Amino acid sequence: MADPKTRPTDADVGAFLDAVEPASKAADARALDVLFRATTGFVPRLWGPSIVGYGRYHYTYASGRQGDWLATGFAPRKAALSIYIMPGYTDFGSILSRLGKHKAGKSCLYVNKLADIDLDVLQELIRAGLEDLNGRWPVQPA
Repeated sequence: MADPKTRPTDADVGAFLDAVEPASKAADARALDVLFRATTGFVPRLWGPSIVGYGRYHYTYASGRQGDWLATGFAPRKAALSIYIMPGYTDFGSILSRLGKHKAGKSCLYVNKLADIDLDVLQELIRAGLEDLNGRWPVQPA
């Protein structure tokens, strides 16, 4: 079985955030870093070249596949900010309905800019996601 390609690195998260373009997206990424640190209590790690992750968990699926993955985090992509709420199995519809303008995937939210969403609701969503994840697989610092 192949190992996941995206792994935690020792890259400097601050330097990564400083390099985000354009400046407006970099400002949003720095604001997300502050929000995620305050909400999770975790120090971030860069996963692969572009995902800022907070905490980690070890998973084992019924198929036997297992590995480690970030507990929550974000990636400042060109098209949108990708916000990861793991493991993505729970229906967070009641929270998402109050979030503001976003698109949702299985365990990822896409937000064009932070001004489009309610940051207090995002914090609520991050906490709910971590609580749900921790009930499945223990969450620990990265």
